[in-house]
Parts: sequence; structure tokens; C-alpha cells
Amino acid sequence: MPEGHSVHRIARQFARNFVGKSIRLSSPQGRFVDGAAMLDGHIMTDARAVGKQMFLEFDNGLWLRVHLGLYGAWDFAGDIQAHGTDAAIKGRRRRTVRRDAGDVMQGLAGEDSLQSIGAPRLTRLRMAEDEKVSVEPDGFPPAPIGQVRVRLLADDVVADLRGPTACVVLDSQEVHVAMDRLGPDPMLDDSRAAEDRFVTVVRKKPTPIGRLLMDQLVVSGIGNVYRAELLFRARLNPYAPGKSLSDEQSRALWRDWAHLLKIGVSTGQMMTMDGLGDAAYGRALRRRADRHWVYKREGLPCRVCGTHITVEEMAARKLYWCPKCQA
Repeated sequence: MPEGHSVHRIARQFARNFVGKSIRLSSPQGRFVDGAAMLDGHIMTDARAVGKQMFLEFDNGLWLRVHLGLYGAWDFAGDIQAHGTDAAIKGRRRRTVRRDAGDVMQGLAGEDSLQSIGAPRLTRLRMAEDEKVSVEPDGFPPAPIGQVRVRLLADDVVADLRGPTACVVLDSQEVHVAMDRLGPDPMLDDSRAAEDRFVTVVRKKPTPIGRLLMDQLVVSGIGNVYRAELLFRARLNPYAPGKSLSDEQSRALWRDWAHLLKIGVSTGQMMTMDGLGDAAYGRALRRRADRHWVYKREGLPCRVCGTHITVEEMAARKLYWCPKCQA
């Protein structure tokens, strides 16, 4: 499932390439025809991310809310302009991207790219191979590939959404309700008040901290990767009740989440290892196996103590942790 950094990057991509333009909306798949008609032809006025959810505002007072879930993904094509602070694409501020097989194969170890942000790369690669869609290299807009729930088309850019958990049109009041019920997101608010809100909820709950970090009503944006890595970095047992954490431990978790989230938004990778030299940092950007402490490392020795990393199930997701460092 795409985590908070990816959704913030998607919102930034929409803000830079779609906001201020008249957008044609359609539903090639046919499952969002009525919703697309409500927004078709209107100017996009805002793009916001809150945790794992994104909200696109239009000039008729309506919003498109999208939650990618486990299988959702956005594919972009056209004259896409990257955000100037994106470290992973520094030096190539503007480029035309195509959604052909070559583009899908790029960056298989990355969480997102200019071309496509969302579900795992291999899922999209299989989809492209199975459907054997032919894309005109220089044609715009490209033909939709796969089951596209909604297409957003401007004169020079296009975005296709496939496989989301949620894709709905909301009015302003409904959007505020949806945003307000989500936990704090440090990319939007890293104030002491936001930190206090997180700490207060965590420290009164008997729920294991490994579950609390995945609860989007407690804190926004954390998924399976960041959960495992945050808990290891804090040397916290995933099964420790939230109320057993000290005030200092709870605040340190929030601040580390804010730290890692900013890195993720900047680089496009869930980089969770600090203090890497230039060569090691370069490898970590290219290979997921070189940028995490415990995630996807079950059966391998802990990078700190040598104990084999354990994988278990918590909240219906795989939990990776070190039984010694996090005892």
C-alpha cells in the first residue's frame, strides 16, 4: 500500500501540473461515469494530501477524494514537470513521460517515479505484459491501459487512476469531515499541538503500539514499511501497549516519523537508514534491500545485533522486527 510520502508526492504532482487548468474527466472503465461527469470541464483549484488520502478541488465547489489502498496507482503522461525539491530527480526538472512497457519497467525498486505512483511496480508490469497494449510512442494522449477508473486530461498532461479503494466526489462540508477525522500528518502540521495530539492518544490506549501506528485515526500516513522501521529505530517492542510508552518515547516516535516522512517526500524512497556514506546512500536509493533496517529482512541477521529478523502478522499485515533489539 502506498504510504504517506507517496500520496504527498502525488498531490505535489497534481498541484504543479494540473491545478489552474480545465480538466476533462472520464471513466474508461465505466465505474465512475456519474462522478466524472460532475467534475468534467471544471478547473482544478487545489490538490491536498492527508496521510494516505488525496483530495482534488474543482471550481464548482466539489472535490475528488482518492484512497489508493493496496492496489491503486496513478499513471502520468505528457509534459510532466517535477517539483524542484525532489532529490531523486534533481537536474531533470521537466520531461515528457510515456506509459509504455519501457516506462513501466523503470525503477522497479522505487516506491514512485514521475511516471507512476502507487501499487507495486511488478503488478503494473504484469498488467502491461498480459494486456499487450500498444502505445504510440509520441502520441498524446496515450490510450488508457488496463481498468482505468478515472482519467484526468488537460491539454498537455494526463493522469490515469486504476484500482483505488476509494474514488468519490464530495462537497466542501464532506471533505472537511473526512480530513478532520484523520490523525495528524506532520507534513501538514508539525506543531507542538499536533505532536501533543498524537502523544495523548497513544499514551491512553492499551492497544499495541504496532497497531496504533497503522491506525489512520491516530496518525496519518504510516503503513507497513514505516511502522516496522520506526519501531526498530526506537527499539520498541511492537506488542508494547501504547499506554506503556513514556512521554519521551511517544514524542520521539512522532518526531522520527516527521523526519522520515520529509525524506520520503523529497527522495521518493522510504529511506530509513541514517548516516550512510555517499556510495551506500546511492545503493540504498537504487535497491530497497539496502535502505531498511528490518522490513522484508525476515530470516536475515539484524544489522545491529545479528539476531535473525522475525516476521509475524499484526493487524492483517506482515510485521518485521528484531526480537533482541526490540525485546
